Amino acid sequence: MNEIIFILHLFTLAFLGLVALRLGKEALIAFSALQAILANLFIQKQTFLFGLEVTCTDAYAILSLFSMNLVQEYFGKEAAKKVIKINFFLLLTFALMAKLHLLYPPSVHDESHNAFFTILNNSPRTLLASFTVFFLVQKLDVRFFTKLRNHFFPQSLPFSILTSLLISQTIDTVLFSFLALWGIAGSIGEVILLSLVVKYLVILFMTPFAKFTKRLVPV
Repeated sequence: MNEIIFILHLFTLAFLGLVALRLGKEALIAFSALQAILANLFIQKQTFLFGLEVTCTDAYAILSLFSMNLVQEYFGKEAAKKVIKINFFLLLTFALMAKLHLLYPPSVHDESHNAFFTILNNSPRTLLASFTVFFLVQKLDVRFFTKLRNHFFPQSLPFSILTSLLISQTIDTVLFSFLALWGIAGSIGEVILLSLVVKYLVILFMTPFAKFTKRLVPV
């Protein structure tokens, strides 16, 4: 059952990403930023996929970078660099607003504070690791994509995106696992392996949709 939900989830995200591209550069940039926020908002929920215990947010993080690759492909490298700045600013805003929101003492009639606390109260270490790694990986992804598109796969957008995402997500997973989970997780190696398996599945599923993007770019 979870696998069916997973596939439906990926189809929905891919479809919405294509709609964002059709709406134009501004919508695609906003969509990339939204995925980055959702990845950090939903990160604490875990489930089982293909017998592995995983988080439910890898698709959002990957689609954020996928969208940024499309921005770079169709609207230029400078636009992609602007996406990085916007994503970082909005993630920082989200983190600050989450902390301020939790400072309000709940009233005697409030029934939602504990739920908000569970979802929004990420440790400073996790937040710092998430922000640092995500910012670094986005910058690396822009460089990888540029080199791949210009020198290795000039005729194939899907292969450029596929290779760029595989490299950047491997770096993302390794760095975040060590920075955020070292000394907490029982086995860093298992955490990295399980996360990469799911991320690679998401990347392999998403990248073929790049074939349809050119006809969706607004004239």
